[in-house]
Order: sequence, then C-alpha cells, then structure tokens
Amino acid sequence: MKVVLTSKNLSASDHLRDTIESKFSKLSKYFSNDIDANVTLSMEKGRQKIEATIWANGTIFRAEDTTNDIYSGIDKVVDKLSSQMSKFKSKLIKKHKDSKTILFDDLPEEAEEELRIVKTKQFDLLPMSAEEAVLQMELLQHDFFVFMDMDTEQIGVVYRRKDGDYGLLQTKN
Repeated sequence: MKVVLTSKNLSASDHLRDTIESKFSKLSKYFSNDIDANVTLSMEKGRQKIEATIWANGTIFRAEDTTNDIYSGIDKVVDKLSSQMSKFKSKLIKKHKDSKTILFDDLPEEAEEELRIVKTKQFDLLPMSAEEAVLQMELLQHDFFVFMDMDTEQIGVVYRRKDGDYGLLQTKN
C-alpha cells in the first residue's frame, strides 16, 4: 500500500511518518493490487486531526479522528477503516464477484446487519445556485439538500459539515 501523507499546519516527523506507514501497511493485506491511502494530518483549534481515504476498485473507505495524541488517533483511524472493511464484506463480495482484487479471506467475520430503507421521498429538482440550496436546506432544517445547479445543469448536494460550515458535492459527466 502506498501512503500519501499530507500535512496542514503541522510538521510530520520521520518517526510519525514511519508509524503511519507501518499502521496502514497492515490494511494492505486485504487488497491484492497496490492501492493508495491518502492520509492528511492537520492542526485545528489546538487539536490534531487525522483523515484517511482509501480508494479500492470503486469502493471508498474513509475515517477521521480528532485528538490530543496523534498516535492514538492514528490507531483509531486504522481501526475504523478495518471495521468498515469488515462491515461491508458481503457487499464487496457481491460487487466484485469472481474478482481477485480484494482478498476477503483476511477480513474478520462480523455479524451481518440488514440495511433497511424505511422512507422514500420524491421531489422535483429545481435549478438554483449552491447558495440558494443552502438557504433552502436551512429552511427545511435538514443536513443536506439535493438540487439542480443552474450554472452547470448538473445534480449537486449541499450539506452541513461537522465544523458548522457547508460542503458541496458535484457530479461528473
């Protein structure tokens, strides 16, 4: 596994880099191909934040942790990623049936949780700007809002982030 490390407002020592490489290399046993793990370390309000994303054949594993001790945060992020891989084991097996890109033998068994859709809504996609979509989301008191971007004519989603700011997801052609 190739680990791409990015630091923001924080200097990563050689020992820290080696620790991250070592911890994330343990996750590579789940994949037969070389994959990339993007790890971002940052300092926010006096606390250290670790974010990790792994792309594996169209499946995205992501975890983050904010802590005072960066080494324990790294352990938590690796544990979260490992748990995600276990939780979605059956989903990945179905998606990658007869594929040798993911090694499922090494994934620990976890009790299967049945995913249920309990409510369905239909609505019209109205053309609007991202700012208008945020206002609409706030009026509805939701955490996200799906809209048609009037500039790009693509579907977009605005959402409220944990830090109180907003994010925008845009589709690609």
